[in-house]
This record gives sequence, structure tokens and C-alpha cells, in this order.
Amino acid sequence: MSASTTTGFSLDSRIPAGPIAEKWDNRKFELKLVNPANKRKYRVLVVGSGLAGGSAAASLAELGYQVECFCHNDSPRRAHSIAAQGGINAAKNYTNDGDSIWRLFYDTVKGGDFRAREANVYRLAQVSVNIIDQAVAQGVPFAREYGGMLDNRSFGGAQVSRTFYARGQTGQQLLLGAYSALSRQIGLGAVKMHNRTEMLDLVVVDGHAKGIVVRDLKTGEVRTHAGDAVVLASGGYGNVFYLSTNAMNCNVTASWRVHKRGAGFANPCYTQIHPTCIPVTGEHQSKLTLMSESLRNDGRIWVPKQHGDKRQPHEIPDAERDYYLERKYPSFGNLAPRDIASRAAKEACDSGRGVGPGGLGVYLDFRDAIQRLGKDTIAARYGNLFHMYSKITAEDPYSRPMRIFPAVHYTMGGVWVDYDLMSTIPGLFVLGEANFSDHGANRLGASALMQGLADGYFVIPYTIGGYLAGQKAGAVDASRPEFAAAAAGIADLTKKLLAIQGKRTVDDIHRELGRIMWDKCGMARNAAGLETALREIPALREEFWRNVKVLGSGESFNQSLEKAGRLADFLEFGELMCRDALERRESCGGHFREEWQTDDGEAVRDDDNFCHAAVWEYKGPGQAPERHVEPLEFENVHLAVRSYK
Repeated sequence: MSASTTTGFSLDSRIPAGPIAEKWDNRKFELKLVNPANKRKYRVLVVGSGLAGGSAAASLAELGYQVECFCHNDSPRRAHSIAAQGGINAAKNYTNDGDSIWRLFYDTVKGGDFRAREANVYRLAQVSVNIIDQAVAQGVPFAREYGGMLDNRSFGGAQVSRTFYARGQTGQQLLLGAYSALSRQIGLGAVKMHNRTEMLDLVVVDGHAKGIVVRDLKTGEVRTHAGDAVVLASGGYGNVFYLSTNAMNCNVTASWRVHKRGAGFANPCYTQIHPTCIPVTGEHQSKLTLMSESLRNDGRIWVPKQHGDKRQPHEIPDAERDYYLERKYPSFGNLAPRDIASRAAKEACDSGRGVGPGGLGVYLDFRDAIQRLGKDTIAARYGNLFHMYSKITAEDPYSRPMRIFPAVHYTMGGVWVDYDLMSTIPGLFVLGEANFSDHGANRLGASALMQGLADGYFVIPYTIGGYLAGQKAGAVDASRPEFAAAAAGIADLTKKLLAIQGKRTVDDIHRELGRIMWDKCGMARNAAGLETALREIPALREEFWRNVKVLGSGESFNQSLEKAGRLADFLEFGELMCRDALERRESCGGHFREEWQTDDGEAVRDDDNFCHAAVWEYKGPGQAPERHVEPLEFENVHLAVRSYK
């Protein structure tokens, strides 16, 4: 499958032949191999050390490759993967409730509103069963039933229980498992770890990715590193909205800089709004806090039926409560997918029935579950989440409902990759949330951890070998002029940022960008708003380059400079997001265009014109990007109107 392209920009997805259940095995057999004695001659640069990057670095080193791993945190243990709470999906069918690889495949394709590659999604479902075995072998303390078997719970968009979990800290426990594997390789000398180091550019030699430019965040030193391939696992771009559930350091810089070097960027408008987050409390906030979707297993979501009802929740009888998800989507109820649950919450608040300060909240109520199961059972399942909520809000969720509201969470768009996870730049592989992923236009809950670990543990160890087998080991080193030129470009950018000496802080401009993005390209979009944003963002970008104030110098620890460089990229990337949203004239998953909806507010896809991935090619400063398409073919799951009613 391929699409028309311009010279040097190929969208060959390299999907192997054969029935869908055999494609991955066929591809593994087709791939060229690097023999064990030769693996140690190749150097792989891994950018990112979360679940995708950490598992990839550990696995590649275990195979014998020389690996250098780069982490902008002080330790891989602080990667944003640690923040994932509710669980990880796998088609084990331990609960004997009808799950299978095929059902996980189907649920994920449907959950993504039929905007993902079938072959990739099926492979994800296939290897999901191996991830759990890997994690258990590493000592990940998954919850267990009374008899000692691994426990499961449900997540949105599924009618089976396939989610493995460790209370409300699944991401942390899985990351510790990956970190233990990575630490073993560091100790053996197979992985060289670079903490507090940020990638700022990609070095391309003769059309292939052969190195990176980094900045030491402690000293300010700019360095270059050469390798035979680059693996990018740098996470998502949700912080373009300023307020999101992402860690403050999460950014688009690595992905955006490789895009400007020639990597296609796919579906940037696909962002996920998570329905269960603690509501915004004021302008002082710099991030939002997630409350795991797993809470919707036992919590019931409602708002008062009466508009403007200011009574305390315990004063409102059941007859005067609207359990709107149970009413609108009876088959799935409170476990409707995230995009649908988020829009339903927005609809309830827009109608004047929201609760809490400003009316921007809905209730997540555990009263019935506590009466049915007992407080101790609920505490065992969600205790750390309840504790976190009470510490932040000073409210006791055991005695009164939580207040929640949707917030930016995950990004389904990212750097375009083929079936082997290689970008349009040969030798540049992209894993996890940084690629345009297997989730289509909406990610089902508990599938981010699944994809990150699938890519790192079970896909890239095979596919990178197929590329390296055709490359001469060590053919390029950092003495090449391309490395010096890329490093000089970063030095010039640093000088330019420090020389502005304006009057506005980086955070102030970032907050303004976030308001534009949330209002015009957030939970709902329309043509008028997107066109306004496409005027406002370039104006704000001009204001940034004219009036930002970056403190300190480039030769030292300087968080103001770090944030300024990331914001410069967000100001360019935000424009591409809005352009992509404007061009996609349909509603699908997390991309909800108000012009395309049914009478009762459901999304309306346009399969005739938009059943494709939109892949953007960078054309240079001041030039409009070019939009390419990769057609999506559905041979195993028929296109249908997505319904959870």
C-alpha cells in the first residue's frame, strides 16, 4: 500500500502479504538477519527511556547491539510512563468472558473509529499476550484474585475484562520492570545511559538517520552522537495545550525536529481528551491531574437533572439525578469510550447542569459500590487514587462523589511509520506515543502501555535488524560535516533565543497558546474557530520571537532556555495541528468537527473522502506544508457507524 508522493518522500507502509493472522510471522521471516557476532558492531541511539524507549534499549542490548540511551529526566524512572494508572490490556481471556486476540483487534479498530491500519492493530493484539508474561517474569506486582491468579478489570470501549493492573499505579510498576531490565544492561556495559540530556536535532547522512544533536541539561554543552540507526521514543505532544495531564517536561521537540529533517508527521489533529480528570481550579495551574478510567468500573457518573441545581450531592435524590452515560449508552454505560464520555460531560456542563466552581464538573460517585462491596474492597482497588484526590481537593471521595471534567491526555497523531516502525527517513524508527500509533482517531483506555511495550519488547528487536543488515556497521562517525552543521544550527538557535530579551515570560506565551488550542482545536472544532486559530498562532509566534524573555545563559543549567526551545516548536506545531483539523472535514474519534454530527451529537465520518492517514511533509521555513495520504483498507473489519448504545 502506498500513496502518491513527491521526490524523496515515500509512504510505502510495507504491510506484508497473507491473511491478517499470518502477516507478522510472514514479516519476521522476510526480514534480513544480523548474526550474533555482528550485532555488537552496530550502535543504536535510543531517544527516550519510558516504557517504549526503556524496553527497546534493554531488548536491543540483550540481543548484542551497542546501545546509547538518552533521557531528559534525571532518571528513566521519572519518564511520564510512570503516571499511567489504570492498567494494560492483553487478550489472555483469563476471566473466560469471550475475549480473544480477534476481539481485542476488533475493539481497538472500532475504538479508533476505523482510522488505524488493520495490520498494525492485529499485531498489537497478538503480542499483547506476551507482554503480561514478560512483566510477570520481571516481578511486576499485578493484582491477583483470591486464588492467586492474575486479576482483570474492564475499561471503556470493551464488554470484556482484559485489563491487568497494579492498583492505580500500573504505569509505575511496568516502568520499574523495564527499568530493571535496562539497569541490567547498563551494568553489563551494553547500554550507555545519558541522563538529563535532550535531543535537539537529527543528523541525516546520505538520506539516512545516522546521529543526533543533544544538549546536556546540567552543563549546557551541545554534543553530537553517531550511530547506525536512531530509535525515537520521546512521547506525545499534549502539552501544546499548556494544561494537560502530561508531565511538565513532555514536549514535541524531538518529533518536530525530525519532521523538519524530512520525517512525515501523521494525523496531528488526533488528540485524546480524557473524561476523568480533576477540574481546573484557576490560572495558577500549570498541569492537570488524571483520575484513572478504571474508576468507572465502580463509580457512576451523573449530574443533576435540574439546571443550576446548587444542592450538595447527598441532598439530590436518585430520581433527580441524570446518570447520562447509562441513559445514552446502555450497552456500555459508564465504560463508554473516552472520546464519547468526554463529549457527553461537556454537553452536560454546556447545558447548565455542571457541578462545582464554574459549573465545569460532573460527579463520579462510589456510593452504590461502597454499599455493595464495602469500603475496604473499594480502598483495595483504588486506594492510592482516592488518597491522591483527597490530597488535591481536600474532599473525601469515600463520603462524597469525586468531581471530574475532561482534559487533554494522549495524542494519537505522531511521526508516520511503516509496518516496521520506520519513518520516511530510513534508519529512523519511532515507537510508542511518538509515532502515529495503532489507535486511529481515539485510544481505548489501557492500550498506551500495551503499545509502548509491544513496540519496544516485541517489534523493534526484529524490524531494526532488517534495516541494519543492509547497512555497513560504523560507516558514519561524528567527524562528518553533517554533524558539525547540525550542532552549529542548535548553537545559533540558542543565541537567537537568548538575544531577544523581551518582556513576556515563556510560560505566559505558552499559556496563551494553550487557550487558543483548547478553545479552537480542543474537545470540539469548527471551521471558523480553526481559521481564527490559523491567524492567531502565527501572530503569537511573531510575538514570541520579538518579545520573549529567556533568562540565564546557554552554558549552564537553564530551564528557561529549555522551555523556550520547546515552546518555539509548539508554536510551529500548533499551526500544523489546526491545519490538519481544518482539512479533515469529518468527525472521527477525538477529532470532533461540529459541522459533522448527528441530531443527537454523535460523530459523522466521511469514509468516501477521509478513510486515510493524513501525512504532512515539511517544505521549509515560511512554506505551507504538503499533505499526503496513506489510504486505509479494511478487509477484515467492515467499516461501520461506531455505536456503543
